[in-house]
Amino acid sequence: MLDLNFVRDNIPKIEQMLRNRGMNPDTVLKDFRTIDTQRRQAIQSAETVRAERNRLSAEIPKMQKAGQDASQLISDAKDMRVQIQELEKASQEYDASMSEVLVSIPNVPHESVPVGKSAEDNVEVRRWGAPPKFDFTPKPHWDLGEQLGILDLQRAVKVTGGRFAVYWDQGAKLERALANFMLDVHTKEHRYTEVLPPFMVNSESMYGTGQLPKFADDLFRVPHGERDLWLIPTAEVPVTNLYRDEVLDNAKLPISLTAYTPCFRSEAGSYGKDVRGIIRQHQFQKVELVKFSRPEESYEQLEKLTHDAEEILQKLGLHYRVVVLCTSDMSFSSAKTYDLEVWLPGQQLFREISSCSNFESFQARRANIRYRQEEKKKPSFVHTLNGSGLAVGRTWLAILENYQQADGSVLVPEVLRPYMGTDRIVPRSM
Repeated sequence: MLDLNFVRDNIPKIEQMLRNRGMNPDTVLKDFRTIDTQRRQAIQSAETVRAERNRLSAEIPKMQKAGQDASQLISDAKDMRVQIQELEKASQEYDASMSEVLVSIPNVPHESVPVGKSAEDNVEVRRWGAPPKFDFTPKPHWDLGEQLGILDLQRAVKVTGGRFAVYWDQGAKLERALANFMLDVHTKEHRYTEVLPPFMVNSESMYGTGQLPKFADDLFRVPHGERDLWLIPTAEVPVTNLYRDEVLDNAKLPISLTAYTPCFRSEAGSYGKDVRGIIRQHQFQKVELVKFSRPEESYEQLEKLTHDAEEILQKLGLHYRVVVLCTSDMSFSSAKTYDLEVWLPGQQLFREISSCSNFESFQARRANIRYRQEEKKKPSFVHTLNGSGLAVGRTWLAILENYQQADGSVLVPEVLRPYMGTDRIVPRSM
Protein backbone atom coordinates (compact mmCIF):
# COMPACT_ATOMS: atom_id res chain seq x y z
CA MET A 1 0.00 0.00 0.00
CA LEU A 2 1.21 3.48 -0.81
CA ASP A 3 1.48 6.22 1.79
CA LEU A 4 -1.58 8.51 1.83
CA ASN A 5 0.51 11.67 1.91
CA PHE A 6 2.55 10.43 -1.07
CA VAL A 7 -0.60 9.80 -3.10
CA ARG A 8 -2.12 13.15 -2.11
CA ASP A 9 1.03 15.06 -3.09
CA ASN A 10 1.63 13.17 -6.35
CA ILE A 11 -1.75 12.70 -8.01
CA PRO A 12 -0.47 13.41 -11.57
CA LYS A 13 2.40 10.95 -11.06
CA ILE A 14 0.01 8.30 -9.70
CA GLU A 15 -2.35 8.80 -12.64
CA GLN A 16 0.48 8.37 -15.14
CA MET A 17 1.75 5.33 -13.24
CA LEU A 18 -1.70 3.73 -13.51
CA ARG A 19 -1.82 4.43 -17.25
CA ASN A 20 1.67 2.88 -17.60
CA ARG A 21 0.35 -0.20 -15.83
CA GLY A 22 -2.59 -0.41 -18.24
CA MET A 23 -5.13 0.77 -15.66
CA ASN A 24 -7.74 3.53 -15.77
CA PRO A 25 -6.89 6.26 -13.20
CA ASP A 26 -10.55 7.28 -12.89
CA THR A 27 -11.55 3.71 -12.02
CA VAL A 28 -8.77 3.18 -9.48
CA LEU A 29 -8.61 6.58 -7.79
CA LYS A 30 -12.39 7.03 -7.89
CA ASP A 31 -13.34 9.98 -5.62
CA PHE A 32 -9.93 10.19 -3.91
CA ARG A 33 -9.80 14.00 -3.85
CA THR A 34 -13.37 14.36 -2.57
CA ILE A 35 -12.95 11.69 0.11
CA ASP A 36 -9.60 13.12 1.19
CA THR A 37 -11.03 16.66 1.46
CA GLN A 38 -14.11 15.55 3.40
CA ARG A 39 -12.00 13.36 5.68
CA ARG A 40 -9.59 16.18 6.53
CA GLN A 41 -12.48 18.62 7.09
CA ALA A 42 -14.15 16.18 9.50
CA ILE A 43 -10.90 15.67 11.40
CA GLN A 44 -10.21 19.41 11.56
CA SER A 45 -13.78 20.21 12.65
CA ALA A 46 -13.62 17.56 15.39
CA GLU A 47 -10.34 19.01 16.65
CA THR A 48 -11.78 22.55 16.64
CA VAL A 49 -14.91 21.53 18.55
CA ARG A 50 -12.86 19.39 20.95
CA ALA A 51 -10.59 22.35 21.72
CA GLU A 52 -13.62 24.56 22.40
CA ARG A 53 -15.20 21.91 24.61
CA ASN A 54 -11.95 21.59 26.56
CA ARG A 55 -11.98 25.35 27.05
CA LEU A 56 -15.54 25.24 28.35
CA SER A 57 -14.74 22.26 30.61
CA ALA A 58 -11.99 24.33 32.19
CA GLU A 59 -14.21 27.41 32.49
CA ILE A 60 -17.21 25.69 34.09
CA PRO A 61 -15.61 24.86 37.50
CA LYS A 62 -14.19 28.40 37.66
CA MET A 63 -17.67 29.89 37.23
CA GLN A 64 -19.20 27.46 39.70
CA LYS A 65 -16.51 28.26 42.25
CA ALA A 66 -17.24 31.97 41.78
CA GLY A 67 -20.96 31.33 42.33
CA GLN A 68 -21.89 32.08 38.73
CA ASP A 69 -24.50 30.26 36.68
CA ALA A 70 -22.67 27.78 34.38
CA SER A 71 -25.75 25.92 33.11
CA GLN A 72 -25.48 27.30 29.59
CA LEU A 73 -21.83 26.30 29.32
CA ILE A 74 -22.67 22.83 30.64
CA SER A 75 -25.42 22.49 28.03
CA ASP A 76 -23.07 23.73 25.29
CA ALA A 77 -20.40 21.26 26.38
CA LYS A 78 -22.91 18.38 26.18
CA ASP A 79 -23.97 19.45 22.68
CA MET A 80 -20.33 19.64 21.65
CA ARG A 81 -19.70 16.10 22.91
CA VAL A 82 -22.48 14.84 20.62
CA GLN A 83 -21.09 16.92 17.77
CA ILE A 84 -17.61 15.48 18.31
CA GLN A 85 -18.99 11.93 18.28
CA GLU A 86 -20.80 12.60 14.99
CA LEU A 87 -17.68 14.11 13.42
CA GLU A 88 -15.53 11.19 14.61
CA LYS A 89 -18.02 8.73 13.14
CA ALA A 90 -17.96 10.60 9.84
CA SER A 91 -14.16 10.63 9.95
CA GLN A 92 -14.11 6.84 10.48
CA GLU A 93 -16.42 6.37 7.51
CA TYR A 94 -14.14 8.53 5.36
CA ASP A 95 -11.15 6.51 6.64
CA ALA A 96 -12.83 3.30 5.48
CA SER A 97 -13.59 4.80 2.08
CA MET A 98 -10.02 6.06 1.79
CA SER A 99 -8.63 2.64 2.70
CA GLU A 100 -10.70 1.07 -0.09
CA VAL A 101 -9.11 3.46 -2.56
CA LEU A 102 -5.55 3.07 -1.24
CA VAL A 103 -5.60 -0.75 -1.29
CA SER A 104 -6.68 -0.68 -4.93
CA ILE A 105 -3.64 1.37 -6.02
CA PRO A 106 -0.68 -0.78 -7.18
CA ASN A 107 2.93 -0.09 -6.32
CA VAL A 108 4.88 2.56 -8.18
CA PRO A 109 7.39 0.96 -10.58
CA HIS A 110 11.04 1.76 -10.07
CA GLU A 111 12.45 4.31 -12.51
CA SER A 112 14.50 1.59 -14.24
CA VAL A 113 11.39 -0.45 -15.16
CA PRO A 114 10.55 -0.21 -18.90
CA VAL A 115 7.15 1.20 -19.80
CA GLY A 116 5.15 -1.30 -21.81
CA LYS A 117 1.68 -2.57 -22.64
CA SER A 118 2.24 -6.34 -22.42
CA ALA A 119 4.80 -9.11 -21.94
CA GLU A 120 6.00 -8.34 -25.46
CA ASP A 121 7.57 -5.18 -24.03
CA ASN A 122 9.64 -6.98 -21.38
CA VAL A 123 13.37 -6.41 -21.86
CA GLU A 124 15.90 -9.23 -21.94
CA VAL A 125 18.85 -8.52 -19.65
CA ARG A 126 21.12 -11.53 -20.18
CA ARG A 127 21.32 -15.21 -21.09
CA TRP A 128 23.27 -18.09 -19.64
CA GLY A 129 24.34 -21.31 -21.33
CA ALA A 130 23.14 -22.64 -24.67
CA PRO A 131 20.23 -24.85 -25.77
CA PRO A 132 21.07 -28.56 -25.87
CA LYS A 133 21.53 -30.13 -29.31
CA PHE A 134 19.67 -33.29 -30.25
CA ASP A 135 20.03 -35.68 -33.20
CA PHE A 136 16.33 -36.48 -32.76
CA THR A 137 13.17 -34.46 -32.29
CA PRO A 138 12.91 -33.64 -28.56
CA LYS A 139 9.62 -34.43 -26.86
CA PRO A 140 7.61 -32.29 -24.44
CA HIS A 141 7.57 -33.33 -20.80
CA TRP A 142 3.99 -34.63 -20.86
CA ASP A 143 4.98 -37.28 -23.42
CA LEU A 144 8.25 -38.08 -21.66
CA GLY A 145 6.63 -38.34 -18.24
CA GLU A 146 3.91 -40.66 -19.49
CA GLN A 147 6.34 -42.88 -21.44
CA LEU A 148 8.65 -43.15 -18.43
CA GLY A 149 5.68 -43.95 -16.21
CA ILE A 150 6.59 -41.19 -13.74
CA LEU A 151 3.89 -38.57 -14.50
CA ASP A 152 0.24 -39.54 -14.23
CA LEU A 153 -2.29 -36.85 -15.07
CA GLN A 154 -5.26 -39.17 -15.69
CA ARG A 155 -5.26 -40.59 -12.17
CA ALA A 156 -4.89 -37.06 -10.78
CA VAL A 157 -8.11 -36.15 -12.61
CA LYS A 158 -9.81 -39.18 -11.05
CA VAL A 159 -8.58 -38.34 -7.56
CA THR A 160 -9.08 -34.58 -7.65
CA GLY A 161 -9.67 -33.00 -11.05
CA GLY A 162 -7.91 -31.15 -13.81
CA ARG A 163 -4.66 -29.24 -13.29
CA PHE A 164 -3.34 -31.69 -10.69
CA ALA A 165 -0.61 -34.30 -11.09
CA VAL A 166 0.54 -37.60 -9.62
CA TYR A 167 4.28 -38.38 -9.69
CA TRP A 168 5.42 -42.01 -9.54
CA ASP A 169 8.69 -43.58 -8.42
CA GLN A 170 11.68 -41.70 -9.91
CA GLY A 171 9.36 -38.82 -10.80
CA ALA A 172 8.42 -38.36 -7.15
CA LYS A 173 12.04 -38.83 -6.13
CA LEU A 174 13.19 -36.20 -8.64
CA GLU A 175 10.74 -33.70 -7.15
CA ARG A 176 12.06 -34.41 -3.65
CA ALA A 177 15.68 -34.34 -4.83
CA LEU A 178 15.21 -30.93 -6.43
CA ALA A 179 13.67 -29.46 -3.28
CA ASN A 180 16.46 -30.80 -1.08
CA PHE A 181 19.13 -29.65 -3.52
CA MET A 182 17.70 -26.13 -3.72
CA LEU A 183 17.35 -25.82 0.04
CA ASP A 184 20.89 -27.10 0.60
CA VAL A 185 22.35 -24.55 -1.83
CA HIS A 186 20.37 -21.66 -0.39
CA THR A 187 21.06 -22.50 3.25
CA LYS A 188 24.67 -23.68 3.01
CA GLU A 189 26.05 -21.49 0.22
CA HIS A 190 23.73 -18.47 0.10
CA ARG A 191 23.20 -18.31 3.88
CA TYR A 192 19.40 -18.23 3.98
CA THR A 193 17.64 -19.49 7.10
CA GLU A 194 15.19 -22.29 6.34
CA VAL A 195 11.68 -22.02 7.74
CA LEU A 196 8.67 -24.32 7.46
CA PRO A 197 5.54 -22.13 7.67
CA PRO A 198 1.85 -23.08 7.81
CA PHE A 199 0.24 -23.89 4.47
CA MET A 200 -2.95 -22.04 5.42
CA VAL A 201 -3.08 -18.41 6.51
CA ASN A 202 -5.66 -15.95 7.80
CA SER A 203 -7.09 -13.04 5.84
CA GLU A 204 -4.80 -10.55 7.58
CA SER A 205 -1.79 -12.36 6.13
CA MET A 206 -3.26 -12.33 2.62
CA TYR A 207 -3.95 -8.62 3.02
CA GLY A 208 -0.42 -7.97 4.26
CA THR A 209 1.25 -9.23 1.08
CA GLY A 210 -1.35 -7.78 -1.28
CA GLN A 211 -3.37 -10.85 -2.34
CA LEU A 212 -6.51 -9.53 -0.66
CA PRO A 213 -8.84 -7.95 -1.41
CA LYS A 214 -7.99 -7.60 -5.12
CA PHE A 215 -7.09 -11.21 -6.01
CA ALA A 216 -9.57 -13.24 -3.97
CA ASP A 217 -10.74 -15.08 -7.11
CA ASP A 218 -7.22 -16.47 -7.63
CA LEU A 219 -7.16 -18.09 -4.19
CA PHE A 220 -8.58 -21.17 -2.48
CA ARG A 221 -10.70 -20.11 0.50
CA VAL A 222 -11.32 -22.49 3.41
CA PRO A 223 -14.24 -21.45 5.66
CA HIS A 224 -13.24 -22.07 9.27
CA GLY A 225 -15.78 -21.25 11.93
CA GLU A 226 -16.56 -17.55 11.86
CA ARG A 227 -13.50 -16.63 9.81
CA ASP A 228 -11.79 -17.69 6.62
CA LEU A 229 -8.47 -19.39 6.12
CA TRP A 230 -6.71 -19.50 2.76
CA LEU A 231 -4.45 -22.07 1.12
CA ILE A 232 -1.21 -20.25 0.39
CA PRO A 233 -0.55 -19.29 -3.26
CA THR A 234 3.15 -18.99 -2.42
CA ALA A 235 5.37 -19.20 0.68
CA GLU A 236 5.87 -15.45 0.29
CA VAL A 237 2.60 -14.97 2.19
CA PRO A 238 3.29 -16.84 5.46
CA VAL A 239 7.01 -16.09 5.50
CA THR A 240 6.60 -12.34 4.99
CA ASN A 241 3.86 -12.24 7.61
CA LEU A 242 6.07 -13.90 10.22
CA TYR A 243 7.16 -10.35 11.07
CA ARG A 244 3.78 -8.61 10.71
CA ASP A 245 3.30 -5.86 13.31
CA GLU A 246 6.92 -6.15 14.48
CA VAL A 247 9.88 -3.78 14.69
CA LEU A 248 12.98 -5.61 13.43
CA ASP A 249 16.47 -5.25 14.82
CA ASN A 250 18.41 -3.00 12.42
CA ALA A 251 21.63 -4.90 13.19
CA LYS A 252 20.08 -8.14 11.88
CA LEU A 253 19.07 -6.73 8.49
CA PRO A 254 19.00 -7.98 5.84
CA ILE A 255 17.10 -11.07 6.95
CA SER A 256 17.12 -13.86 4.33
CA LEU A 257 14.67 -16.76 4.64
CA THR A 258 13.89 -19.76 2.44
CA ALA A 259 10.95 -22.15 2.54
CA TYR A 260 9.74 -25.20 0.63
CA THR A 261 5.94 -25.42 0.48
CA PRO A 262 3.10 -26.51 -1.72
CA CYS A 263 1.34 -23.62 -3.43
CA PHE A 264 -2.34 -23.48 -4.37
CA ARG A 265 -3.79 -21.27 -7.09
CA SER A 266 -7.22 -21.32 -8.68
CA GLU A 267 -5.75 -19.98 -11.95
CA ALA A 268 -8.85 -17.86 -12.47
CA GLY A 269 -8.91 -16.48 -15.98
CA SER A 270 -6.48 -19.09 -17.34
CA TYR A 271 -9.11 -21.33 -18.94
CA GLY A 272 -7.68 -22.91 -22.07
CA LYS A 273 -4.08 -21.88 -21.29
CA ASP A 274 -1.33 -24.48 -20.83
CA VAL A 275 -3.80 -27.35 -20.64
CA ARG A 276 -1.14 -29.96 -21.40
CA GLY A 277 1.46 -31.07 -18.89
CA ILE A 278 2.24 -29.41 -15.57
CA ILE A 279 3.07 -25.83 -16.55
CA ARG A 280 -0.05 -24.37 -14.90
CA GLN A 281 -1.32 -26.35 -11.92
CA HIS A 282 -3.72 -25.75 -9.04
CA GLN A 283 -1.12 -27.31 -6.71
CA PHE A 284 2.62 -27.17 -7.18
CA GLN A 285 5.70 -27.08 -4.98
CA LYS A 286 8.16 -24.22 -4.77
CA VAL A 287 11.28 -23.16 -2.89
CA GLU A 288 10.83 -19.50 -1.99
CA LEU A 289 13.38 -16.84 -1.11
CA VAL A 290 12.26 -13.91 1.07
CA LYS A 291 14.29 -10.91 2.22
CA PHE A 292 13.71 -8.03 4.64
CA SER A 293 16.08 -5.18 3.84
CA ARG A 294 16.97 -1.63 4.73
CA PRO A 295 15.53 0.64 2.00
CA GLU A 296 18.91 1.89 0.79
CA GLU A 297 20.12 -1.69 0.25
CA SER A 298 17.04 -3.28 -1.26
CA TYR A 299 18.02 -3.04 -4.93
CA GLU A 300 21.41 -4.50 -4.16
CA GLN A 301 19.55 -7.30 -2.38
CA LEU A 302 17.28 -7.76 -5.41
CA GLU A 303 20.33 -8.40 -7.59
CA LYS A 304 21.70 -10.85 -5.03
CA LEU A 305 18.40 -12.70 -4.67
CA THR A 306 18.10 -12.97 -8.46
CA HIS A 307 21.66 -14.29 -8.70
CA ASP A 308 20.90 -16.86 -5.98
CA ALA A 309 17.97 -18.18 -8.04
CA GLU A 310 20.06 -18.14 -11.23
CA GLU A 311 22.77 -20.20 -9.59
CA ILE A 312 20.35 -23.10 -9.15
CA LEU A 313 19.76 -23.13 -12.92
CA GLN A 314 23.47 -22.85 -13.58
CA LYS A 315 24.31 -25.77 -11.31
CA LEU A 316 21.67 -27.82 -13.10
CA GLY A 317 23.11 -26.84 -16.48
CA LEU A 318 19.83 -25.38 -17.76
CA HIS A 319 19.88 -22.67 -20.42
CA TYR A 320 17.90 -19.61 -19.36
CA ARG A 321 17.44 -15.90 -19.85
CA VAL A 322 16.68 -13.02 -17.47
CA VAL A 323 14.09 -10.40 -18.42
CA VAL A 324 12.98 -7.30 -16.58
CA LEU A 325 9.20 -6.98 -16.64
CA CYS A 326 7.60 -3.87 -18.09
CA THR A 327 5.08 -1.76 -16.19
CA SER A 328 1.98 -3.60 -17.46
CA ASP A 329 3.38 -7.09 -16.83
CA MET A 330 4.51 -6.61 -13.23
CA SER A 331 2.54 -7.86 -10.27
CA PHE A 332 0.29 -5.48 -8.33
CA SER A 333 2.71 -5.19 -5.38
CA SER A 334 6.04 -5.12 -7.19
CA ALA A 335 8.26 -2.10 -7.81
CA LYS A 336 10.64 -4.11 -10.03
CA THR A 337 10.66 -7.73 -11.16
CA TYR A 338 13.13 -9.96 -12.96
CA ASP A 339 11.76 -13.14 -14.51
CA LEU A 340 14.04 -16.12 -15.07
CA GLU A 341 12.88 -18.07 -18.11
CA VAL A 342 14.23 -21.57 -18.72
CA TRP A 343 14.57 -23.06 -22.21
CA LEU A 344 12.25 -26.00 -22.94
CA PRO A 345 13.43 -27.84 -26.08
CA GLY A 346 10.36 -30.07 -26.22
CA GLN A 347 8.25 -26.94 -26.72
CA GLN A 348 10.90 -24.73 -28.37
CA LEU A 349 10.31 -21.79 -26.07
CA PHE A 350 11.37 -20.10 -22.84
CA ARG A 351 9.13 -20.48 -19.79
CA GLU A 352 9.11 -18.50 -16.55
CA ILE A 353 10.62 -20.52 -13.72
CA SER A 354 11.17 -17.71 -11.20
CA SER A 355 10.04 -14.15 -10.54
CA CYS A 356 12.33 -12.07 -8.32
CA SER A 357 10.77 -8.86 -7.03
CA ASN A 358 11.44 -5.86 -4.85
CA PHE A 359 8.24 -4.59 -3.25
CA GLU A 360 10.01 -1.70 -1.50
CA SER A 361 7.78 -0.65 1.45
CA PHE A 362 4.50 -1.59 -0.26
CA GLN A 363 3.95 -4.87 1.61
CA ALA A 364 5.66 -3.67 4.79
CA ARG A 365 3.22 -0.77 5.09
CA ARG A 366 0.23 -3.12 4.72
CA ALA A 367 1.73 -5.64 7.17
CA ASN A 368 3.26 -2.99 9.46
CA ILE A 369 6.80 -4.40 9.36
CA ARG A 370 9.31 -1.80 10.52
CA TYR A 371 12.85 -1.35 11.79
CA ARG A 372 14.50 1.29 13.92
CA GLN A 373 17.63 2.91 12.50
CA GLU A 374 18.59 4.53 15.78
CA GLU A 375 17.33 3.86 19.30
CA LYS A 376 15.42 7.11 19.74
CA LYS A 377 14.25 7.54 16.15
CA LYS A 378 10.78 6.66 14.92
CA PRO A 379 10.65 3.21 13.25
CA SER A 380 10.65 3.11 9.44
CA PHE A 381 9.19 0.53 7.08
CA VAL A 382 11.54 -2.15 5.78
CA HIS A 383 11.67 -3.19 2.14
CA THR A 384 10.51 -6.72 1.36
CA LEU A 385 11.72 -8.88 -1.53
CA ASN A 386 11.00 -12.37 -2.72
CA GLY A 387 11.59 -14.80 -5.55
CA SER A 388 11.27 -18.44 -6.48
CA GLY A 389 14.43 -20.33 -5.92
CA LEU A 390 12.97 -22.24 -7.87
CA ALA A 391 9.50 -23.47 -8.86
CA VAL A 392 10.16 -27.18 -8.38
CA GLY A 393 7.62 -28.55 -10.87
CA ARG A 394 8.85 -26.36 -13.70
CA THR A 395 12.46 -27.30 -12.88
CA TRP A 396 11.34 -30.95 -12.95
CA LEU A 397 9.90 -30.67 -16.42
CA ALA A 398 12.86 -28.59 -17.63
CA ILE A 399 15.20 -31.42 -16.64
CA LEU A 400 13.08 -33.98 -18.49
CA GLU A 401 13.03 -31.92 -21.67
CA ASN A 402 16.69 -30.81 -21.60
CA TYR A 403 18.24 -34.11 -20.51
CA GLN A 404 16.13 -36.52 -22.60
CA GLN A 405 17.96 -39.17 -24.59
CA ALA A 406 17.22 -40.87 -27.90
CA ASP A 407 16.34 -44.14 -26.12
CA GLY A 408 13.63 -42.42 -24.07
CA SER A 409 15.61 -42.24 -20.84
CA VAL A 410 16.53 -39.00 -19.04
CA LEU A 411 19.99 -38.24 -17.68
CA VAL A 412 20.09 -36.93 -14.14
CA PRO A 413 22.14 -33.71 -13.77
CA GLU A 414 25.37 -34.42 -11.93
CA VAL A 415 24.52 -32.26 -8.90
CA LEU A 416 21.31 -34.26 -8.34
CA ARG A 417 22.85 -37.73 -8.52
CA PRO A 418 23.76 -37.88 -4.81
CA TYR A 419 20.09 -37.08 -4.05
CA MET A 420 18.67 -39.48 -6.64
CA GLY A 421 21.09 -42.39 -6.20
CA THR A 422 21.18 -42.88 -9.96
CA ASP A 423 22.47 -41.12 -13.07
CA ARG A 424 19.51 -41.93 -15.30
CA ILE A 425 15.70 -42.15 -15.21
CA VAL A 426 14.47 -45.11 -17.21
CA PRO A 427 10.94 -46.37 -17.99
CA ARG A 428 9.24 -47.64 -14.85
CA SER A 429 8.12 -51.23 -14.58
CA MET A 430 4.36 -51.03 -14.09
